[in-house]
Amino acid sequence: MQSEKVVIVTGGGSGIGRAAALRFARQGNKVLVTGRRPGPIEETMAGHANIAGLVADAASVEDAKRTIAKAVDTWGRLDALVNNAGAGAILPLADTTADRITDIFSVNVLGPSLLAAAALPHLKARRGTIVNVSSTFGHKPAAGRSHYAASKAALEHLTRCWALELAPLGIRVNAVAAGPTESGALTGMMGLSPEQAAEIKEQERARIPLGRRGVPNDVAEWIVRLAGPTSEWMTGQVIAVDGGLGLA
Repeated sequence: MQSEKVVIVTGGGSGIGRAAALRFARQGNKVLVTGRRPGPIEETMAGHANIAGLVADAASVEDAKRTIAKAVDTWGRLDALVNNAGAGAILPLADTTADRITDIFSVNVLGPSLLAAAALPHLKARRGTIVNVSSTFGHKPAAGRSHYAASKAALEHLTRCWALELAPLGIRVNAVAAGPTESGALTGMMGLSPEQAAEIKEQERARIPLGRRGVPNDVAEWIVRLAGPTSEWMTGQVIAVDGGLGLA
């Protein structure tokens, strides 16, 4: 990515979001990371002087506006929006409630939509880019993950639709579909016990053709590439970075 770009990374307090923020920052870009908890955001900010932080809920209408305004007020423009914040659960159909479904779709579908809409005039001015972070399960079915998977499938189709809609404005929209990654999501976002998480990790590792779960930098590398000049003739694409799990 060319130097001195301004990038927003939601869910930047840990895992893939933190890794992407650090990669952007080390290339000379200015980065705003957001998340719900101040502690992890401060830890990411401590990783590089080019990173600023904002405590914000990716699913909030007001916080979406506040996030875009913070980047523009601080640096005068916005070149790239990375919709990385995510929510999910191991949620069998028998245990489904309206609130749990709403929580997942609010973060994974509503949030990126609100942020993209608020960013639109600024991205248009810079002929910028949007990178959405999906999952292997956005296109691969999995028992017990139906609503998480459906929300990511929605995000992948938003990616394709926005790409068509925004191409005349010079805005590119792509996505990275991340496979199982060592990011703390199972015990955090998914709410599993350490023992349950360890069991699922081993099951996933055994199913991945390349024989291991991912690390955040595996995915962050492709987020940064999709936001950069080497991908300037790509739009509407969903790039799977999952060790081949989507093929298994």
